[in-house]
Amino acid sequence: MPAVHPPVLRDGAPLGCEEIAAVAQERARLEIGPAARARLENGRAIVTRILARGERAYGVTTGLGALSDVALAPDELARISRNTLLSHACGVGPPLPAAETRAIMAALVNDMCHGNSGVDPSVVDQLVAFLDRRIDPVVPGQGSVGYIVHGAHIGLALTGIGEVVHDGRRRPAGEAIAAAGLRPLDVGPKDGLSLGNGTRCVTGLSCLVATEAARLADWADIVAALSFEALKGQTDAFDEAVLALKPHPGLMAVGRRLRALLAGSAMAARFRGHRTQDALSLRAIPQVHGATRDQLAQARRQVETELGSATDNPLVVGTPEAYRVISNAHPHGQSLAMAADLTALAVAELGSIAERRIARLLNPAPSGLPAFLVSRPGVNSGLMIVQYVAASLAAENRRLAQPAVADNFVTSALQEDHLSLGTPAALEALQAIANTWRILAIEYLCAAQAIEFLPALPLGRGTAVARRLLRSDVPALEQDRFLSPDIARVEARMRAPGWLETIEASLGPADASG
Repeated sequence: MPAVHPPVLRDGAPLGCEEIAAVAQERARLEIGPAARARLENGRAIVTRILARGERAYGVTTGLGALSDVALAPDELARISRNTLLSHACGVGPPLPAAETRAIMAALVNDMCHGNSGVDPSVVDQLVAFLDRRIDPVVPGQGSVGYIVHGAHIGLALTGIGEVVHDGRRRPAGEAIAAAGLRPLDVGPKDGLSLGNGTRCVTGLSCLVATEAARLADWADIVAALSFEALKGQTDAFDEAVLALKPHPGLMAVGRRLRALLAGSAMAARFRGHRTQDALSLRAIPQVHGATRDQLAQARRQVETELGSATDNPLVVGTPEAYRVISNAHPHGQSLAMAADLTALAVAELGSIAERRIARLLNPAPSGLPAFLVSRPGVNSGLMIVQYVAASLAAENRRLAQPAVADNFVTSALQEDHLSLGTPAALEALQAIANTWRILAIEYLCAAQAIEFLPALPLGRGTAVARRLLRSDVPALEQDRFLSPDIARVEARMRAPGWLETIEASLGPADASG
């Protein structure tokens, strides 16, 4: 049965990052409006006119890539679409998670609905039906230089070839199509090329990158504020007038959030003047977290621009009576690759500074707390080894933060001699985000545990709620216990709706805004 969720309408305007993510994560269903359908029909009518006139058009009446000068016979025009999917679906490695595959499918629909690809509307209808009925193609994660491979696997599944996950199990695509009451897609001229072309793969993945990174940044402020209280931080560093002397937007936003999170903290008041100056991992939270926010904002602008772009090759413009078919380089994903690389670097820095705060929380010399935050250190190791885990994840993030876009290879017999590597960049950014979620979950556990050894004073308006929520799920550490489940539980709570929204509600809309 189709999914029962609120609709996201792709009509005259392109979808945004949040809408793509909502469809990908099965929080919304995708529908096509009349304006988008009219554009699809107009684009297909242009392709039909090209075929009727026997014109030369890349990928429509010619071969692909280095074979672009090979003219095709009329009886080969539909066959090349099917052959394109068969030959291009050669990915390797473990399959993408369902949300990532669905994000690519939603981005495919969004891009095709500009009407400049010239695909048959049935292609879009089949993609929407797959999304609605939760038929998720099994797409190997590796093998893309920025486009082609992932889209080809998805396109092949639409035709009934390959495997999908449906009704909670992996099964042949044709079997799932029949069970859902659908028919395999018959790809016509240009359809196969369009399914694998463009920047739809990296765009869909980048929507998940942008939305996840934004939530991660909000949590980073909350967890850092709790650590700040636990380490007897000096709030003068967050003074509004002082921060206004360096008015980067992200810095100012983080300063506002920290002041709101810590408002009314008797704990902070008790330790005011405890030291002259905090370590940088505490007093530079606005500067470091703020810089990340500024980079994430720039990266999101790149993704939103791409969502408003037609990225196929060739593109058709005009009407069936007055048209042009144009070979172009819009499938090159340079902007998105740079955005993904920038995001990986930005979130790696959130993890890096969080790991430094974890180290301070566990070290009795700077913290003044029991070693490794346990009452009887020695017989108990407490939280000693979670810092090792955080360090390992931060180290992995440094490698993931190396730019993919700066690498390059030559493909298709010199025809494609500059590549963006945008898809690997987006997948690396998603991995860096996942690593940083786990670092923040560890810091959250450590900060809450540190509070157990401080005077029983009220915490800040937001940090008090953050600590209460954690303790509702994870008890204080009295002696050594199995810690992996605690970390996993906290990470899941942070990523899911609920806790963040409750904490933000305690701050008020003006204070919570980043």
